[in-house]
Amino acid sequence: MGFLDDITNGLKQQVGAEGAQHGLLDVVMGLINNPQVGGLAGLVEQFKSNGLGDIVSSWVGTGQNQAISPQQIQAALGGDQVQQVANQLGVSSDQASASLATMLPDVIDKLTVNGQIPSGELLAQGMSLLRGKLFGG
Repeated sequence: MGFLDDITNGLKQQVGAEGAQHGLLDVVMGLINNPQVGGLAGLVEQFKSNGLGDIVSSWVGTGQNQAISPQQIQAALGGDQVQQVANQLGVSSDQASASLATMLPDVIDKLTVNGQIPSGELLAQGMSLLRGKLFGG
Protein backbone atom coordinates (compact mmCIF):
# COMPACT_ATOMS: atom_id res chain seq x y z
CA MET A 1 0.00 0.00 0.00
CA GLY A 2 1.42 3.39 -0.99
CA PHE A 3 1.55 6.59 0.98
CA LEU A 4 -1.56 7.96 -0.74
CA ASP A 5 -3.48 4.83 0.20
CA ASP A 6 -2.32 5.22 3.80
CA ILE A 7 -3.42 8.82 4.06
CA THR A 8 -6.65 8.18 2.17
CA ASN A 9 -7.68 5.39 4.51
CA GLY A 10 -6.71 7.41 7.56
CA LEU A 11 -8.62 10.47 6.42
CA LYS A 12 -11.71 8.47 5.55
CA GLN A 13 -11.73 6.96 9.04
CA GLN A 14 -11.13 10.31 10.72
CA VAL A 15 -13.62 12.41 8.84
CA GLY A 16 -16.55 10.10 8.18
CA ALA A 17 -19.09 10.98 5.50
CA GLU A 18 -17.95 11.82 1.99
CA GLY A 19 -19.39 15.34 2.10
CA ALA A 20 -17.52 16.08 5.30
CA GLN A 21 -14.34 14.64 3.75
CA HIS A 22 -14.63 17.01 0.80
CA GLY A 23 -15.16 19.96 3.12
CA LEU A 24 -12.30 19.20 5.48
CA LEU A 25 -9.90 18.34 2.68
CA ASP A 26 -10.84 21.58 0.88
CA VAL A 27 -10.11 23.52 4.06
CA VAL A 28 -6.75 21.79 4.57
CA MET A 29 -5.84 22.38 0.91
CA GLY A 30 -6.79 26.02 1.37
CA LEU A 31 -4.49 26.33 4.36
CA ILE A 32 -1.63 24.62 2.57
CA ASN A 33 -2.07 26.65 -0.63
CA ASN A 34 -2.81 30.00 1.03
CA PRO A 35 -0.55 32.58 -0.67
CA GLN A 36 -1.10 35.02 2.21
CA VAL A 37 0.50 32.51 4.57
CA GLY A 38 3.18 31.54 2.05
CA GLY A 39 1.93 28.12 1.04
CA LEU A 40 3.06 24.98 2.80
CA ALA A 41 6.43 26.47 3.75
CA GLY A 42 4.72 29.51 5.25
CA LEU A 43 2.26 27.34 7.16
CA VAL A 44 5.14 25.32 8.61
CA GLU A 45 6.89 28.56 9.55
CA GLN A 46 3.71 29.83 11.22
CA PHE A 47 3.73 26.78 13.50
CA LYS A 48 7.43 27.29 14.24
CA SER A 49 7.01 30.97 15.05
CA ASN A 50 4.25 30.10 17.52
CA GLY A 51 6.49 27.78 19.54
CA LEU A 52 5.54 24.52 17.84
CA GLY A 53 8.72 23.99 15.83
CA ASP A 54 9.51 20.56 17.24
CA ILE A 55 6.01 19.31 16.51
CA VAL A 56 5.76 20.60 12.94
CA SER A 57 9.34 19.55 12.18
CA SER A 58 8.37 15.99 13.10
CA TRP A 59 5.63 16.11 10.44
CA VAL A 60 8.06 17.32 7.78
CA GLY A 61 10.87 15.00 8.86
CA THR A 62 11.10 11.31 8.14
CA GLY A 63 10.55 10.08 11.71
CA GLN A 64 7.38 9.58 13.69
CA ASN A 65 4.88 12.46 13.79
CA GLN A 66 4.33 14.18 17.10
CA ALA A 67 0.70 14.75 18.04
CA ILE A 68 -0.75 18.24 18.33
CA SER A 69 -3.65 19.27 20.51
CA PRO A 70 -6.63 21.33 19.37
CA GLN A 71 -5.41 24.09 21.69
CA GLN A 72 -2.01 24.10 19.99
CA ILE A 73 -3.76 24.33 16.60
CA GLN A 74 -5.61 27.41 17.90
CA ALA A 75 -2.33 28.91 19.13
CA ALA A 76 -0.53 28.25 15.84
CA LEU A 77 -3.24 29.35 13.44
CA GLY A 78 -4.94 31.96 15.59
CA GLY A 79 -8.55 32.16 16.68
CA ASP A 80 -9.69 34.07 13.58
CA GLN A 81 -8.30 31.50 11.15
CA VAL A 82 -9.74 28.60 13.16
CA GLN A 83 -13.12 30.35 13.24
CA GLN A 84 -12.99 30.74 9.45
CA VAL A 85 -12.34 27.00 9.16
CA ALA A 86 -15.23 26.30 11.53
CA ASN A 87 -17.54 28.52 9.49
CA GLN A 88 -16.52 26.77 6.26
CA LEU A 89 -17.22 23.37 7.81
CA GLY A 90 -20.35 24.41 9.70
CA VAL A 91 -18.94 23.24 13.05
CA SER A 92 -17.74 24.84 16.27
CA SER A 93 -14.22 26.21 16.50
CA ASP A 94 -13.42 23.42 18.99
CA GLN A 95 -14.53 20.79 16.46
CA ALA A 96 -12.57 22.51 13.69
CA SER A 97 -9.42 22.59 15.85
CA ALA A 98 -9.83 18.91 16.72
CA SER A 99 -10.28 17.96 13.05
CA LEU A 100 -7.24 19.97 12.00
CA ALA A 101 -5.18 18.47 14.84
CA THR A 102 -6.02 15.03 13.48
CA MET A 103 -5.59 15.74 9.78
CA LEU A 104 -2.78 18.31 9.40
CA PRO A 105 0.06 16.13 10.74
CA ASP A 106 -0.78 13.31 8.31
CA VAL A 107 -1.31 15.55 5.29
CA ILE A 108 1.87 17.56 5.88
CA ASP A 109 3.80 14.34 6.54
CA LYS A 110 2.63 12.73 3.31
CA LEU A 111 3.29 15.85 1.24
CA THR A 112 6.84 16.30 2.55
CA VAL A 113 8.48 13.24 1.05
CA ASN A 114 12.03 12.64 2.30
CA GLY A 115 11.70 15.57 4.69
CA GLN A 116 11.52 18.16 1.92
CA ILE A 117 8.79 20.79 1.58
CA PRO A 118 7.53 20.76 -2.02
CA SER A 119 6.46 23.93 -3.73
CA GLY A 120 4.74 25.03 -6.89
CA GLU A 121 3.84 22.33 -9.35
CA LEU A 122 5.08 19.45 -7.19
CA LEU A 123 2.82 20.50 -4.32
CA ALA A 124 -0.14 20.93 -6.68
CA GLN A 125 0.44 17.45 -8.10
CA GLY A 126 0.59 15.92 -4.62
CA MET A 127 -2.65 17.60 -3.57
CA SER A 128 -4.34 16.56 -6.82
CA LEU A 129 -3.28 12.95 -6.32
CA LEU A 130 -4.55 13.04 -2.76
CA ARG A 131 -7.94 14.38 -3.88
CA GLY A 132 -8.16 11.73 -6.60
CA LYS A 133 -7.40 8.93 -4.15
CA LEU A 134 -10.03 10.19 -1.71
CA PHE A 135 -12.82 11.00 -4.13
CA GLY A 136 -12.05 9.21 -7.38
CA GLY A 137 -11.32 12.27 -9.46
